[in-house]
Amino acid sequence: MTVPGRNRMPRQADIARIAGVSQATVSVVLAGNRTVRMAESTRSRVLRVAEELGYVPHPAATRLASSRANLLGLYTFRTAFPTDEADSYHPILSGVEEEAAALGQDLLLFTGTSGPDARQEEAIRRTRMADGCLFFGRHVPEGPVSRLMASGFPLVYIGRRPELEGRIPYVGADYVTASAQVLERLIGLGHREIRYVREADEAPSSEDRQLGVLRAAPDTKILRLNGNPVPIREWLGEGVTAVVVEGTDTGAAHRAVRAAVDAAGLSTPDDLSLAVLGGPAGTSGFEVPMREMGRRAVRLLVDLVTEKTTAQQQLLWCPPVAGEDVGAPRSR
Repeated sequence: MTVPGRNRMPRQADIARIAGVSQATVSVVLAGNRTVRMAESTRSRVLRVAEELGYVPHPAATRLASSRANLLGLYTFRTAFPTDEADSYHPILSGVEEEAAALGQDLLLFTGTSGPDARQEEAIRRTRMADGCLFFGRHVPEGPVSRLMASGFPLVYIGRRPELEGRIPYVGADYVTASAQVLERLIGLGHREIRYVREADEAPSSEDRQLGVLRAAPDTKILRLNGNPVPIREWLGEGVTAVVVEGTDTGAAHRAVRAAVDAAGLSTPDDLSLAVLGGPAGTSGFEVPMREMGRRAVRLLVDLVTEKTTAQQQLLWCPPVAGEDVGAPRSR
């Protein structure tokens, strides 16, 4: 058998030459087309030669032939792709990879960042190389994403997105319900004076957490981080017995409150209960189902690509976490 050169991938023309058939016949066999009549021995010979040569269809050619390449894009607005297992995005990426592999889909990483508008527009436009694309980040560049959607390109955001009049398909977490349940637990333990600390940034996930807090405890006072120390000692003088903080990918609110608690020489939950709305593993509050969000987002995107009817906006339940930082208020 005369094989192609070592530095060249085998082509359909090579298979045709070795199998002694036309290239059109090779194309029909490799496409799995059985509407064209031919001897089974010919079909088997073509498949055997293709296997022996290690032939792999070129994705671009496959896409032209079938309009699909089983290729899903992944676009993150982070400046660097998170690979550290401690990174908050790591479970999402693990879920994406697991489900893509299970569904026979390859992933294409688009190295877009939150740069100048023109550059971002170009980067987002490149996602059309894939059959569809997953997006995740705290904000939506509405212009480029709107134009993608208007063209009929399938996309799914990881995280609830109310932008573009609520038309963006997404898989997110039910932060409103989960946050309300954390406050209800604190109230059930006897806490009446509670403070909520959140970051200054605006994002749907932040709004949802705050909505849940105020739904369960409308009188809760809210502090937005502004670079100043969190006034834990002052709050204790006002009768505060519990602090709830926003959990984000930066962890800034949790770190600020924990630093203030440590600086004041206090301990949790003896002196103060501390709950995090979607914080690090083991902290009192609730767990964000990040891995499952990644998996569900892939399934939703594949459904959109294959035009299956499915719920285009999904919110997942966040399991509560008891942790060790929440307890009944200590009498003073």
